[in-house]
Amino acid sequence: MDAGLYIVGTPIGNLGDMTARGIETLKAASLIIAEDTRTTRNLLNRFEIKTHCISCHKFNEVQRCDEIIARIRNGEAVAMVTDSGMPCISDPGARVVEACRAAGVLITSAPGPTAVTTALALSGFGGHGFLFAGFLARKSGARRRTLEQCAALPVPAIFYESPYRLLKLLEEIEAVMGTERRVFVARELTKKFEELLSGTPAQIRQQFGERTVKGECVVIIDSAE
Repeated sequence: MDAGLYIVGTPIGNLGDMTARGIETLKAASLIIAEDTRTTRNLLNRFEIKTHCISCHKFNEVQRCDEIIARIRNGEAVAMVTDSGMPCISDPGARVVEACRAAGVLITSAPGPTAVTTALALSGFGGHGFLFAGFLARKSGARRRTLEQCAALPVPAIFYESPYRLLKLLEEIEAVMGTERRVFVARELTKKFEELLSGTPAQIRQQFGERTVKGECVVIIDSAE
């Protein structure tokens, strides 16, 4: 491969979703930079990828930039992955991309799935655009302000949320947007215990009942229209 930075999408759950091009890119690269090498090792082992892998996460991303650029200028192809989905989408990687662009080195992508578009397709709310806002703030005041800003949107609003805060978020959506606003919750997408729930905030809370919510969640609030 040509020297450069290769942004590689990885499965959001089911390892069978890894693309052929993504596998080829990881095998041919000189180096893989990963959000968590332990998680990425599972993927590499599955597809017998022997490329050397080092960490590049939110705590050391800035420090890694000079090393990555130096390797690329020395003729190496560096592949970047995160734990799941596309790097830079509510995951580390944007600072590396920015530094590489400033350095004038090649940047390209072997794209893969993302939880955002997967959940939107499953919701039935899509077709006319959407707003993706990543993870909501933990403080209730900031969360409420974000929800208020989304209340009148003509397109769906999509968030990632911790399972520990999901039921609280549903209560907040109801308080800000009313009892009839449609919501879609996707939990553990593409995994064995995938769960897709649609309805009003109260209906979804009722479907969870007394269960402890587990796994990664995507929440989609339908448009005001």
